[in-house]
Amino acid sequence: MRIGLAPVCAILGLGILLGGAGAAKAADRIVFGLDWRAEAEYGGYYQALANGIYARYGLDVTIRQGGPQVDQAQALLAGRLDLDLASNSYLALNLVQQQIPFRAVAAFFQKDPSVLIAHKDQGHDSFAQLKGVPIMISADTRAGWWNYLRVRFGYNDRQIRPYNYSLAPFLADKSAVQQGYLGSEPFLIEQQTGEVPRVLLLADAGFSGYGSLLVASDKMIATRPDVIMRFLAASREGWEEYLNGDPTPGNTLIKQANPEMTDALLAYGRGVLKSHRIVEPAQGMIGMMTQARWRDFFVSMQLAGLYPATLDYTRAYTLKFVQAP
Repeated sequence: MRIGLAPVCAILGLGILLGGAGAAKAADRIVFGLDWRAEAEYGGYYQALANGIYARYGLDVTIRQGGPQVDQAQALLAGRLDLDLASNSYLALNLVQQQIPFRAVAAFFQKDPSVLIAHKDQGHDSFAQLKGVPIMISADTRAGWWNYLRVRFGYNDRQIRPYNYSLAPFLADKSAVQQGYLGSEPFLIEQQTGEVPRVLLLADAGFSGYGSLLVASDKMIATRPDVIMRFLAASREGWEEYLNGDPTPGNTLIKQANPEMTDALLAYGRGVLKSHRIVEPAQGMIGMMTQARWRDFFVSMQLAGLYPATLDYTRAYTLKFVQAP
């Protein structure tokens, strides 16, 4: 993976500053919120915590899990979180639409890992073949990437069936199709049925939205940019170690935080992150974003009727912390 000159210089500069500060300077405390429970999709952050990478960058980081009953966005707005992960690009644009002064500073997932899952041998082998087929999705998905499928493949809302985050309806019906996450549901379905399901990755259908976006307040961006830069640099190192080195330290912390995680599921999740290049871009550094991709995403969602053409989508993000060709 190539790292641009500017990020290298920034990291070296940070190292000099940290080295000069020594033990006399207290670590900056960061409370960092995840958008779901601890799993392989957060392995880089847990790896950075476990291996002392955050500490080496002068940061005292606390990771707080999300989940179905956890409102991390509200915690961020209330100041209980310093940094938060937003699952997708929609959430960043929604902040602009609602005039909330927070924005994305990095995108740790270059591809949105959302998927549609079907049983094999049902003729549900492509997004095009699912036109008109009943599909179980959540309310959030209906307000989000479902709209891309409507425009791209001609789906309609009559196809929608409720999704309650349980695999039971899918397992009971061979014709069923449901939403899922690349690193979890496909593995769990295979474990219970002994068959590999059909998995259709949204990004493979041309969906240009980012995933796992790091969000900070405009105030923090203006007053503590060095803290954000150090957090990003440390998290990149954590991700590089987790994906390309020994993931055991990160996985140990993940299992402590979320006892439902097994070694097999963690290995599967890490494997699909690597094989589909979810985290590591083909060019550039981990976390990078570009103006062109944000523009493409906004235009496609504006055409789908989600946002007015007058919305200033550039307020959803800043490129000052990331490499942007």
